[in-house]
Amino acid sequence: MATASLRTVNSGESLPGGFDPRRLKREFPIFANNPDLVFLDSGASAQKPASVIDRVADYYRTDYANVHRGVYRLSARSTELFEEARERVQGFLNAADPREIVFVRGATEGINLVAQSWGAAFLKPGDEVLISELEHHSNIVPWQMLRDRLGIRLVVAPIDVTGGLDLAAFEARLSARTRLVAITHLANATGAHIPIETVISLAHRRGAKVLIDGCQAAPRLPVDVRALGCDFYTFSGHKTYGPTGIGVLYGRRELLSAMPPWQGGGEMILNVTFEKTEFQDPPHRFEAGTPDISGAIGLGAAIDFIEEIGRENILEHEEALTGYGVDRLSRIPGLQLLGAGQRRLGILSFDLDGVHPHDLAQVLDQHHVAVRAGHHCAQPLLEKLGYPATTRASLGVYNDERDIDRLAEAIEAAREMFGR
Repeated sequence: MATASLRTVNSGESLPGGFDPRRLKREFPIFANNPDLVFLDSGASAQKPASVIDRVADYYRTDYANVHRGVYRLSARSTELFEEARERVQGFLNAADPREIVFVRGATEGINLVAQSWGAAFLKPGDEVLISELEHHSNIVPWQMLRDRLGIRLVVAPIDVTGGLDLAAFEARLSARTRLVAITHLANATGAHIPIETVISLAHRRGAKVLIDGCQAAPRLPVDVRALGCDFYTFSGHKTYGPTGIGVLYGRRELLSAMPPWQGGGEMILNVTFEKTEFQDPPHRFEAGTPDISGAIGLGAAIDFIEEIGRENILEHEEALTGYGVDRLSRIPGLQLLGAGQRRLGILSFDLDGVHPHDLAQVLDQHHVAVRAGHHCAQPLLEKLGYPATTRASLGVYNDERDIDRLAEAIEAAREMFGR
């Protein structure tokens, strides 16, 4: 993995380590077809490089057949490609075994899988699941549903005055009844970077398992599940420069082996009679029905794309660009950046005094600047911070300082339009 020091550019020269946002941008067909576009919504879904688009198309043209079911050559080839994609994800997360990688539709399904399988099997009334105020709805609602079904307790760790996780309060909420900590690695609404190693260590000391929502972290940070020591880790392909409809749940093998299936159907079985069914070992036990074969293969190509750039390079680029964005936006009168704790990465969420975020986003779109407006599926967090909605700019490998400047200029134009 490349680890060269780098910086963002204004002139387009190549950077140390070969990282050049202008060159990378040319690898994304969306920008050739929309030459004026400033895309700052990668936190919702990242754009796709040609290598991913072409790989998915080539698979359908040359290799397509259903997997795991046919003895003919094309089916065997398709199965090989699908399982190679699983191995690529294993390497991406540094999992110990490809059997620890479950393909799901996205992180939402990954969290629901853990809730409905591990949670339903191993939690009982009075047990506690600890989350934080920074969570996406996908890491709140499944636990509420399980609470209502099983009688468990859902405990919430607060943020501090800076907008980061209050570690002292988090530790205080760990109890003898805490069975699972389910927490984001990087907050989608604010970019707050959680000290996840500390969180995992504190949780494990109390005997709790840890599930990490890595949707925003996986495209931006080197993730090593063995070094972290987490029990579950999930992310979505579409935020990681891969296709929509594919995601990953990592689970330690001994945990997955003890978990019952959560969906029934073909593929996940060894033998079926009208009296009983025998199930496959993980991961296939959790992959009922025909999987998203092309999505998995496309995700493998996206991982190759990320690894070729170098995840340390991506991290350094986004750290530098996030810092530039904080400085540039903070100089706009009436603009308030949401707090993100001691470390913010990849996401700039803000409010412009007197202008509704949806109105602002529409004006920015007239300037060809694409951002997200709303509660970002984090209503409890925004309510805590005192905002019904915000405008959010989120970064990708194709962004540079000029994109931040275009954003700032469009905001200034909006201020004039609304008389602010």
